[in-house]
Amino acid sequence: MASVTPDEIKGELDTFNIAFNKDTIDKMLEQCLCHRLTGEEIVFEWFAFSSSKSQIPLSLENLDQFEHDILNKRKKPKSTTKGSQLNKTRDVSSIHDLIRAEEEEESMLDSYSTPAKGSQKRALTTPEHPQSKRGVARLASPSLMLSPSSFSPSATPSQKYGMRGGRGEVVSTFGTVQGPHWKGKGRSDVKVQMLDGENSLISSYKYMFQRLRDVRDVLTGKIEELGEELRNHFNIEEFSSVSLPVQDSITVVGQVCCDGNGKVNAQSVLLEAGQEQGGRQVPVDLSELKEFSLFPGQVVLMDGMNPSGEKFVATKLYEGIPLPFYFPEVKQEMEEGGGMDPMMIIMSCGPFTPSETLTFDPLIDLIHIINKDRPDVCILFGPFVDSKHEQIEKNQVTEPFETIFKRCIDSIIEGTKGTGCRLVLVPSQRDVHHNYIYPQPPFNLSNLSKDETARVTLASDPCTLLIGNVTFGLTSTDILFHMGAEEISSGTGTERFSRIMKHMLTQRSQMIVTPDILVVPSELRYFIKDVIGCVCVNPGRLTKGQVGGTFGRLLIQPNPVLVEGKRVSPCIAGQVVKI
Repeated sequence: MASVTPDEIKGELDTFNIAFNKDTIDKMLEQCLCHRLTGEEIVFEWFAFSSSKSQIPLSLENLDQFEHDILNKRKKPKSTTKGSQLNKTRDVSSIHDLIRAEEEEESMLDSYSTPAKGSQKRALTTPEHPQSKRGVARLASPSLMLSPSSFSPSATPSQKYGMRGGRGEVVSTFGTVQGPHWKGKGRSDVKVQMLDGENSLISSYKYMFQRLRDVRDVLTGKIEELGEELRNHFNIEEFSSVSLPVQDSITVVGQVCCDGNGKVNAQSVLLEAGQEQGGRQVPVDLSELKEFSLFPGQVVLMDGMNPSGEKFVATKLYEGIPLPFYFPEVKQEMEEGGGMDPMMIIMSCGPFTPSETLTFDPLIDLIHIINKDRPDVCILFGPFVDSKHEQIEKNQVTEPFETIFKRCIDSIIEGTKGTGCRLVLVPSQRDVHHNYIYPQPPFNLSNLSKDETARVTLASDPCTLLIGNVTFGLTSTDILFHMGAEEISSGTGTERFSRIMKHMLTQRSQMIVTPDILVVPSELRYFIKDVIGCVCVNPGRLTKGQVGGTFGRLLIQPNPVLVEGKRVSPCIAGQVVKI
């Protein structure tokens, strides 16, 4: 087959007055290579397909549907080796073999002919993509590996997802930045590592074998440790027992509990003291408090009285205090904000498929965005293969879950290889093939090459990462949803999400420092906001049922910044964007 050029495809599209852009031309060129079509043939096929669909526009999503419905069902020549290769299961290796064969064929033709003026080979070569066909191969890999025909049973693309509106719409912002700055450089030299002192789950553990006494000791230790920090901060001389009768005002420490199995309310709050204060649970009267925000498990300090020994009447609730921020030893010019360009971070949380089909179209769209915007770091939260997916819950998937997961991860790694961006993979308790416990160990990807291992960071849930010299707190567990269902408040005058995020930072659970950025994906509404100096981000989920969801992106100063001796958040700007 003679080489197909973008100019040939553009000319045929102009003939039918079909609007196009660079991305759709590249996609059609990719399809020509994979299905051995000429520019004229693919445009004829597309025109017939779009006419049968009420003249749908030429877009990447519609081209994927076109490939699934039309191109994948075309009869392939059986007489050629390349044609027979296309009938096999298409993976990264087979696609690369096909592209390599095409390049060898064109190289042989070039050696016998003089390139035409303005030939396609030169037109596609740019400083960012020096070898365009390999760039096309990289973009082709994820869509081919995750194509509907690669699943058993064969998956059907989601019509609702394909017809979604508002693509690329910015729905939440933080800070201000102009459009061109939302382009990263794909810098492979950005360091991504676990924060020193982070006790990551990297060894094998026998979970769910804890003795009840050990669980009690851990909870008691938490009350005593956090209580001591608060006592020193507020200059309290000593704590009193919450259960002893006393006529004077005392200060007590304990953990909030509920007096039943239902949701806690203002009349059902108990305070459980640590072992040093007797260890009893005592009802708490909150009527004297002007404002409060409480949830089960919260460690609190309270002033009040307990005249009868049966009920503690609270008169003051002390504010929690967060851990200090991490601040590395860096050069003065770095502290003043100079030295390096800002980093661009993209973050996205699964599910990466619509709820009614196992097609990874949303993930393929995200990979295209990564290739276009070239972020320095991309943080991906599970679930990658969702245990709550309709077909998985109904046991309609015959392929092993590990196989689907491996194909998904291989597509992400291979599909973003040309950008140079670092990848961070965080598991979810909804990943059907992985350990569904909390804290959760990282994925085990033993098949990664040396180069891939250097580019991919496998994180636990939760974890604290250093990206450059900026700390990121990450968790895929929907803490916002869980705490939002249990928290009660009165008179605070603050917004619910801000209260919950503040609780997370001041309760210090699973944290060794207060992170600069805290990422908490949730089913609840997306947001980006500053909470006591920490920029908290809920990027939402990439899919919401059968329709598209959102992802987040941040512009980060690589080093902490000091202004007149005071710390300034390294987060320059942030956005939540519709996929």
